[in-house]
Amino acid sequence: MSQSNLTVLAALVGLIAFMAVLTILIDFFLRRRRERRVSRMDELEGHDFEFFCADLLRAQGFIDVEVTRGSGDFGIDILAEKDGVTYAVQCKRYNGPVGVEAVLRTYGGQAYYGRMVGAVMTNQYFTSPAVDAAQKLRILLWDRGYMDAMIEENGLPAATRAEKD
Repeated sequence: MSQSNLTVLAALVGLIAFMAVLTILIDFFLRRRRERRVSRMDELEGHDFEFFCADLLRAQGFIDVEVTRGSGDFGIDILAEKDGVTYAVQCKRYNGPVGVEAVLRTYGGQAYYGRMVGAVMTNQYFTSPAVDAAQKLRILLWDRGYMDAMIEENGLPAATRAEKD
């Protein structure tokens, strides 16, 4: 192999190594930014979390998004509509897994408000009994991974309630 071929090969290897390091750095900073954004929801109080979820639903194209009053809401925190389908959503900002009670309350609240679909939205994940009940009762479960995807897909609304306070 000639000296010029070795020089070209060394430059190519160097460029590939540089691109690999650059890709790793970009991925690291994007992940940190996403984690910082999502972790904000873990610091919100219950009602502020509900407004955060409402803003996120609006960003997803839901209309007529209404946060219900705090007490006497039959377990439903948000009423909304998308593509002609009406939703009753319960929001749970927890520090651990969400259990079956949230699913059962959502099922009852969905019926009370006469909504077509019930959903539980959380910054955490669901227990196995909650998942089983949701499948049987046809309640949607929007866990942290789903919320992360919603945030990633649409970004946060320009000003969430948490940022206004």
